[in-house]
Amino acid sequence: MGAISSNPDAPLRPVAASERIEIMDVLRGFALLGILLMNIEGMAGPLFQSFSGLDPALTGADRIADALIYILVQGKFYTLFSLLFGMGFAVMSTRAEARGQPFAGVYWRRSLVLLVIGVIHGLLIWSGDILLMYALLSFFLLAFRNVPAKWLPWIAGLTYLASSGMMLLLGLVGSAMQLDPAAGADWNREMAKAGAEMSAMLEAQRSAYGSGTYLEAVIQRAKDVGFMLSNLLFIGPTVFGMFLFGTWFVKSGAIAAPDRFPRLFAFLRWGALPLGLALMLLSFWMEPTSNFSNINLRASLAFVASSVGSVLMAFGYLGWIVKGVQTAATAPLLHWLAPAGRMALSNYLMQSIVCTLIFNGYGLRYLDQLPRAWQVVFVFTLFLIQVLYSRWWLARFRFGPAEWVWRSLTYLRPQPMRASPVSA
Repeated sequence: MGAISSNPDAPLRPVAASERIEIMDVLRGFALLGILLMNIEGMAGPLFQSFSGLDPALTGADRIADALIYILVQGKFYTLFSLLFGMGFAVMSTRAEARGQPFAGVYWRRSLVLLVIGVIHGLLIWSGDILLMYALLSFFLLAFRNVPAKWLPWIAGLTYLASSGMMLLLGLVGSAMQLDPAAGADWNREMAKAGAEMSAMLEAQRSAYGSGTYLEAVIQRAKDVGFMLSNLLFIGPTVFGMFLFGTWFVKSGAIAAPDRFPRLFAFLRWGALPLGLALMLLSFWMEPTSNFSNINLRASLAFVASSVGSVLMAFGYLGWIVKGVQTAATAPLLHWLAPAGRMALSNYLMQSIVCTLIFNGYGLRYLDQLPRAWQVVFVFTLFLIQVLYSRWWLARFRFGPAEWVWRSLTYLRPQPMRASPVSA
């Protein structure tokens, strides 16, 4: 980043183009592609369909595509996106600290605006929204602002693993219940009931999104968002753990000056990624398809392997993107992702708008009609358009449209939109 002058009387402003950490923008662009690859199954079909792992009904190219996305994409990119969110928090915090300016008020407004955007997105556009969860969890980040950097990875790791611990405990309970016939029968009935409820919700989504009116879709989205929030205690630790890891990457200087941390990034590339892939393959071998009516020790161990494997692979992807940006042969190609990353919020929302208008009943009604393998082709086509459009837009404007709204409301003043020759 560029030099930051200390002036406590000057109000905080958005990061100027010259102060941006370009690797973060490249990573955001890369994460956007992964997010769309992950989300498309729940956009082109019922939302909960994307939570079930490998679809056993698929064959041929569709089965291969479904398996590869589950192993290489699912669970890796929302963790990477969460990591980047934590980095953004730390960048804002360190800039305010360097200038000797108050930070909490600006950050609270930033989170509140994101909360509103998340509610609008989740209810009116697509219920697979992650912004609402990010906003709710982001308020807790302030409590970790002054935690020494050396402690953050340990706190982050323990926080991330909390979900795996809860799932493992649940699996142990489920298996222990089977030791007593009466208790096992009660447990199996409850699990069967939970599985039936999930199946009913999936069919309700298929009906509301496939052939329902816009109002019916909004009502179903409200139910979906409520269900997602009801699992915040379970999902939240993984997201918040990545927030803290992202904070460490900025506070330690690892993301701004990766050349100072060669051993770290080499380990991410050659240690974390292969180990994470091995754990994902193990999880896939144990339980390729999630069964919400059968929670036992084997299923829990498969979940833990997947969860730990996913975060290790996300770190591995980070390591390779950083290496790519530092390598002359690949840097020009990766830099094309930076404009899409600078407009990450706008592009994320646009993905939802385009996909729901194509697949939902109030749009072109293509729900459940695009084969799984062709979903991958669709994703890369849409993302390529977004990359080109982002480059065109930022040659003329300083922010994406959603970023402009977010920043203007955060800083309580309309931000200059037209790009100057320096910031274009």
